[in-house]
Amino acid sequence: MMWMWYALWYVVAVGFLVIVHEFGHFWVARRLGFKVLRFSIGFGKPLLRKAIGADRTELVLAPIPMGGYVKMLDEREGPVAPADLSRSFTRRPPWQRIVVLLAGPGANVAFAILVLWGMLWANGATDYRPVVGDVTLSSAAARAGLHTGDDITAINGRAVADQRDVVFGLLDSILSRGSASLTVQSAQGEARTVTLAVSDPAQRKRLSDLADLLGVAGFQFEEPVIPPVVGEVEKDSPAATAGLQAGDRILAVDGKAVRDFTDISRDIANTPAATIEMRYSRAGVEQTVRIAVSKSGPDGQKHIGVLSTPAQYPPGMVVHQSLSPGAALTAAASEAWNLTALQGRLIWRMVLGQVSLKNLSGPIGIAEYAGESAEAGAASFLSFLVLISLAIAFFNLLPIPILDGGQIVFQVAEWVKGSPLSERTQAFGQQVGLALLVLLLGVAIFNDVTRQLG
Repeated sequence: MMWMWYALWYVVAVGFLVIVHEFGHFWVARRLGFKVLRFSIGFGKPLLRKAIGADRTELVLAPIPMGGYVKMLDEREGPVAPADLSRSFTRRPPWQRIVVLLAGPGANVAFAILVLWGMLWANGATDYRPVVGDVTLSSAAARAGLHTGDDITAINGRAVADQRDVVFGLLDSILSRGSASLTVQSAQGEARTVTLAVSDPAQRKRLSDLADLLGVAGFQFEEPVIPPVVGEVEKDSPAATAGLQAGDRILAVDGKAVRDFTDISRDIANTPAATIEMRYSRAGVEQTVRIAVSKSGPDGQKHIGVLSTPAQYPPGMVVHQSLSPGAALTAAASEAWNLTALQGRLIWRMVLGQVSLKNLSGPIGIAEYAGESAEAGAASFLSFLVLISLAIAFFNLLPIPILDGGQIVFQVAEWVKGSPLSERTQAFGQQVGLALLVLLLGVAIFNDVTRQLG
């Protein structure tokens, strides 16, 4: 069942990344002299345990595979032997406690950069030029004067290299200003500047859903063309019976010329007849044949049993660059920073009400993304791990008392004050933090359920 597949990859992804996070705390704490009592992989009653080092730190494997935790010596949780007091968490210098707290998010960021580095070094960087495709009539893009074939070169005077730069640039500019100044170059080579404005606040909120962003803006990027060439003929299909072969170029369906494979699929789907007339070229010789139309699937989709060849971008649309190890590392660090900064801006705009809370995803949404990315292949799943690892790092640095970021605020306050905060203050902070987390989780799960119900 699909939900089991999603759940499996959710556990694999989130469980592994939480372990990475906790290992950061564990490794740095031991290096700075904190006494670590336990590092558990998973939660629940231990299945396996092993004591290591002079401190006899327990390494534990537990049955609930949703991450893990690190337990340090802490006199707030019980009596501590006098000989170990100096190694208790509360007795270490504030700056060391802060470093240990930062180490968890830091491990997630380091993991993301490491994965990005490997992917960029192995595969290089592939960019898709931001060339405008279809422009919706009466849309913001149409009012701005964008035309099919325009190459977007800058937003608000800042150069853009690819389609993603444009998406994030539009998101940032329109959410904050309501408009974006685009420098474009027409297909004839003429440069000009246009202003794309979205004045309706409700429409601007829709921009924060990246799937809706270009729809709200009113244009799409130029898409790859699928040539009207047969890539594969299914065995015993109507096309095979009619004699079509891989490599045949389709010229017309029922006398109507076709430009690409999309035209072929549309014409077959829309025909009211039981057969179609197809004109095609093979080795330079044109032929015409009648082919029966079959129906399959729950919607009775019409087809003849041919598959397309791979999509092809126009020449110069795809720019690929191989990267040296050093250049790949620099690009990976820059990418991690840009993604984290984008998260920060979106969260801040949620606080300001400029971005809808509907963009928060909970366990169900993350599980779907995990399963879909795993199904798409290793590269897609690794990219998903990068995004979630950076999200875990960012979320844990929020100044909410129960999270690492909130604990860092407590340590800074103690450092400045010169003495620990009162237990009452810390307990109140923990309660507020827990309430905020429950509220955020509730909103995220509500969004998940709403999306599931359509």
